[in-house]
Amino acid sequence: MSAASCLLTEDQFLCSICLDVFTDPVSIPCGHNFCKTCITENWNNNVQCRCPVCKRRYNMRPELQINTFISEMAAQFRQSAQQKTSSSSSEQQVVESGEVPCDVCTGTKLKALKSCLVCLTSYCETHLEPHLTMSGLRRHQLIDPVENLEERMCKKHDKLLELFCKTDQMCVCVLCTISDHKTHDVVPVKEEYDIKKAELEKTEAEIHQMIQKRRLKIEEIKASVQLSNKDADREIAEGVQVFTALKESVERGQAELIKTIKEKQRTTEQQAEDFIKELEQEISDLNKRSSEVEQLSQSEDHLHLLQMHSSLDTAPPTKDWTEVSIRPPVYEGTVSRVVAQLEEKLSKQMKKVFEAELKRVQQFAVDVTLDPDGQQMKKGDNCRCVLSEQGFTSGKFYFGVQVKRWSTWTLGVARNRLRFRQVTLCPDNGYWTVYLTHPTKYYAAADPPVHLYLTSHPKKVGVFVDYEEGLVSFHDADTAALIYFFTGCTFTEKLFPFFSPCNNVGGKIHSKNSCVPQ
Repeated sequence: MSAASCLLTEDQFLCSICLDVFTDPVSIPCGHNFCKTCITENWNNNVQCRCPVCKRRYNMRPELQINTFISEMAAQFRQSAQQKTSSSSSEQQVVESGEVPCDVCTGTKLKALKSCLVCLTSYCETHLEPHLTMSGLRRHQLIDPVENLEERMCKKHDKLLELFCKTDQMCVCVLCTISDHKTHDVVPVKEEYDIKKAELEKTEAEIHQMIQKRRLKIEEIKASVQLSNKDADREIAEGVQVFTALKESVERGQAELIKTIKEKQRTTEQQAEDFIKELEQEISDLNKRSSEVEQLSQSEDHLHLLQMHSSLDTAPPTKDWTEVSIRPPVYEGTVSRVVAQLEEKLSKQMKKVFEAELKRVQQFAVDVTLDPDGQQMKKGDNCRCVLSEQGFTSGKFYFGVQVKRWSTWTLGVARNRLRFRQVTLCPDNGYWTVYLTHPTKYYAAADPPVHLYLTSHPKKVGVFVDYEEGLVSFHDADTAALIYFFTGCTFTEKLFPFFSPCNNVGGKIHSKNSCVPQ
C-alpha cells in the first residue's frame, strides 16, 4: 500500500470542495470523489444535484458509495502529512499575540503566511502549499494574513466585497451594483485603494512636516531660553559689579536685584518647559499617528485600508504654534530702579566713585588746540567745526573743553578730516559726540540720538578715550558726574578731538556755505 501511495499525487487526496485531505470519502456515479459531509452540504444548499467538478446533473439525488480504497489511501496520506507538519512545525513560527493563526492547523496553531480571499481561510506555510502548486488554486487571490475574513463578504448577497461605491463611500459586491447602488458611481476596490493610498501618503508627509515644525519650534524656544539666560547672566554680573564696588552699603540692593532677575528667569524657564512639554506630547501623538498611517499606507489589504482610511486620513488635533514664542524678560532698567531706591543713601559714595574715576582718566590728559587758526567763533559767523591738529591711534587720552559760554555745542572725537556740507553725527559715520541743542536739552549722538537727563548743567566737559578698549566717555569736570559713554567701539583710524558751537539740530551739522574741519 505504501508503494502504491507513492504513485499517487497529493492532489488526488484532496477534496475539491474543502481542499483538504478526504474525510469519509464517497464516490458519485460520475466517478468523482468528495468528503461525505462536503457533497451532502453542497447538494443540500442547491436546488438541483450536480457534480461540483464535471457539472453532471442528477434528477434524483444519487446514493453515495463509500470509497474504501481512497479512504485508506487518504488516511495514510493524512498520517504522512501530519508527520511532515510535525517535523516542520519546529521550523515554522508558532502564532503569537497579535498575529494571524492558520485556520487549518489542529493542536498547536502556526503563524499564517497568507489569507485566501476565495477560500476565506488563512494558511501557514504547510497548508499554503496546495495554493502554490495546484493549478486550480493558484488562481485564488492571496493577501497578507488578516483576521475576520468573513467581513470581506457582503452580508446581504454573500459575495466578495470587490467594488467601492464612491457615492456612499463603502465597499460593495457585484450584486449590490444591481440593487441598492444601481445608479451610483462604483469603481474596483483596487482603483479606490490607489487613490486612498495616495491621500494617506500625502497625510503622512503633512504629519512629518508638522513634526518637523514642532521640533524647530522646540529649538527656537530653547534658543530663546539660552538668550534669556545669557542676558540674565550678563545683567547679574553688571549688577554684582556695581554693588560690589559699593560694598556693604548696597548688599541688600544686590540681593534684591538677583532675586528679581531670577524670578523673571524662572518664570521664563517654566513657560518654556510647559511649551516644550506640550510640543513633545504633540510630537508623540503625531509619531503615533504617523506610524499608524505608514503601516496602513503600506498595506496591500485593499479593504482594510479603505475601512480604516477615514479615521487616519487627517492628523490628530494640534495647537497652532505659529505665533507662539518665548519672549525673554526685559532686564533693562532693573539695576537703575534698584540703585534709585538707594540713591539718597549712596549719593555721597557715588560721588566718591565718580571723583576717583575722573581723577583716574585725568591722568591721561593731553594738550590739544581746537582753533589752530586763532579764529573766534561769534554769533553770526559761518558754522565752523573744529578738529584738533593732534590725532591718536592708540592708548588712552583725556581732554577738557569749557562749554559754558555756548548756548549750543557739540563735543567729542571724530575719525576723519574730510570737507563736507552736511553730515549726521553718529558712530557709523565716525563721530562719537554729545551735544546741547537747547539750554536744557542734552543728547548723545547715537543712532537714534539718546536724550540725556542731567541733574546739573556742565560748564566744563571732559572727554576720555581708551583706543584699545573701544571706549569714549564724557564727564562733568566740575561735579565728576558721568554724562554718557560709548562702549564696544572699533577704532581703526586716527581719532581727533572735535568741537562745534553750531546749532546741531538732530545731531546734524548744517551750514549755508560749508562746514570745514580744519
